Amino acid sequence: MQKTIRFSSDEYHLHGTLHLPKIKKPPVVIGSHGLISTGDSPKQIALAEKCTQHNIAYFRYDHRGCGKSEGEFSSATTFEGRCRDLMSAVKTIRDFPDTGDAIALFGSSFGGAISLAMAGSFNITSIVTVAAPLFSGSIHDPYANDPANNSLIQMLDKDKLSFDLRDRISEISHLLIFHGDADQIVPFDNALELNKTAKDPKKLICQKNGDHQITDVTHQKEFIDQAVAWFKNYFSKSFLPEI
Repeated sequence: MQKTIRFSSDEYHLHGTLHLPKIKKPPVVIGSHGLISTGDSPKQIALAEKCTQHNIAYFRYDHRGCGKSEGEFSSATTFEGRCRDLMSAVKTIRDFPDTGDAIALFGSSFGGAISLAMAGSFNITSIVTVAAPLFSGSIHDPYANDPANNSLIQMLDKDKLSFDLRDRISEISHLLIFHGDADQIVPFDNALELNKTAKDPKKLICQKNGDHQITDVTHQKEFIDQAVAWFKNYFSKSFLPEI
């Protein structure tokens, strides 16, 4: 079952989709998409569908200026703004009557950085990232997989996208990291440093010859299967019944 949820972050009205399994008060994974993506990315939809098969709810939403959410992409897109979007999403889901209190985070690329930045602000059970940069200076121009999106990137104020998470990582744990070692946008060194600095338990899955967007079908399956297994492992059995 899917439910459309609209919620506010600052002055913006945001759009989200909640995937619900057939149990009461399930634990929830909240996903944060990449810089020029939306909550409708195939990666998040596939992850949401697999989660619900294992009695885990999944909430995917459009950040301000993206997809069906309010805001002009070029002016609304900032690092701090997206952090506040995630904070609002967590509060919305925790207040929602059909979901439980246990929450995990998923973030892809820029959304991975957002999730890492905010992980310490919530009581979360675990976090999974894909190709997450640790600081904005590590991201290679033009910041986009598709050259057709280069003009969108050029419209952004890069000063407002600036971030450096390296002094926050040492307090993050229960972290599963996916990163392709052939990523041409966010270098694999980010994953090595993230894995070295984060607290246990943690795990790095290096996808050999993997690119930024996980185009390899084998890598896609590995990501979905391993991510769901990670979420299941760290959701308490009091929140997640056996199936």
